[in-house]
Amino acid sequence: MEIRPILSAMLRNKTGALLVGLQIALTLAVAANAVSIIMQRVDKMNRPTGTDAANTFFVQSFGFGPKYDHKATVRRDLDMIRALPGVVAAASISAVPLSNSGSSATFGAEADPRKVTIEANYFRADEQALDALGAKLAEGRFFTKEEVEFLEASTSRFAPVVVMTRDMAKALFGDEPALGKQVHDGLGQSATVVGIIDHMLGSWTDWDKLTRIVFVPEVQFGPIARYVVRAEPGMRDALMAEVEQRLSSSDFSRAITLVRSQEEFAARSYRADSRMVAFLGVIVALIFLVTALGIVGLASFHVGVRTKQIGTRRAVGARKIDIIRYFLVENLLLTIAGVAIGALLAFGFGQWLSKVYSLPPLSPIYIGGGILLLTVVGQLAVFVPALKAAAIPPAIATRTV
Repeated sequence: MEIRPILSAMLRNKTGALLVGLQIALTLAVAANAVSIIMQRVDKMNRPTGTDAANTFFVQSFGFGPKYDHKATVRRDLDMIRALPGVVAAASISAVPLSNSGSSATFGAEADPRKVTIEANYFRADEQALDALGAKLAEGRFFTKEEVEFLEASTSRFAPVVVMTRDMAKALFGDEPALGKQVHDGLGQSATVVGIIDHMLGSWTDWDKLTRIVFVPEVQFGPIARYVVRAEPGMRDALMAEVEQRLSSSDFSRAITLVRSQEEFAARSYRADSRMVAFLGVIVALIFLVTALGIVGLASFHVGVRTKQIGTRRAVGARKIDIIRYFLVENLLLTIAGVAIGALLAFGFGQWLSKVYSLPPLSPIYIGGGILLLTVVGQLAVFVPALKAAAIPPAIATRTV
């Protein structure tokens, strides 16, 4: 098929072709960057937690009144929870992973306070915390019961031993083995690294140091008591209700303030990301729909103004497939021009987003995918008007228009 007559016909209606071409270009620029952001958010929400999040839940209570004994309450609660059928492990813990709430501190491989610069999320926890979270040790061991200290008040004293994640160990000691080494706090106090956790996510979902975690063998001072409970598969929800009921009725000098699964904490923390994914998904769908409608409208207009011309072509021997091919090729040429401009716009827009919002640069795969999708959508959109054009009878050429 000759390309020149098609281009000549398009130039006779430059305004319509220009508007649709520009629409295609803008669609590619917006869609490629929107899908890139969507995939970044999806990857963020689907990061491996390093824990048994599906079977884990947290319980929190608040003690009050002169008869409240925090240490005795914690011990009694844990003994009761651990004895329940279906409980794998239960532990005291100072904060909840992926809750966007917790504690952080700086640590160093040397005693010099000026070199204590490595930030980490830290958790106070007892000897069952690793099993209760479902995290895995890569090296060494976790705490023993004898190493766990019940705090009576806030203290600046550093624990004698710590367990940390592999990423934290690498940040402190590089490629050197961390097990058995000394880690120092901001006051120059030291602790021995006795265990390395393979991988785990900490408290703040947007923190770039989310995998840097330090555990210390301490039980948080009152009046807030917080527990992590890991259930056998399929028993989490039933145990949540049972634990809440038993704790509520066992001690009237405290109130149960929270019973929530790890998955619910994560869903709440990722709520802004999930809403962004939904919003951008709708935007991408709408702009593709509007672009498809624009292509349909332009093709339908061309069919209307070229009715006699199409009839003449049919009268001199053009087949229906030739008419359909004509409109498909015309739309393909328009799409190629639009995506060529759109690819440049997409790249430039992506560079701007990367610079202003510190996002990863736009991958060419999203531009390529957008070009392919726009081409398919464009051809499908023009197909119905092309069929209408192919149905024009040769006799129309003899009528007065």
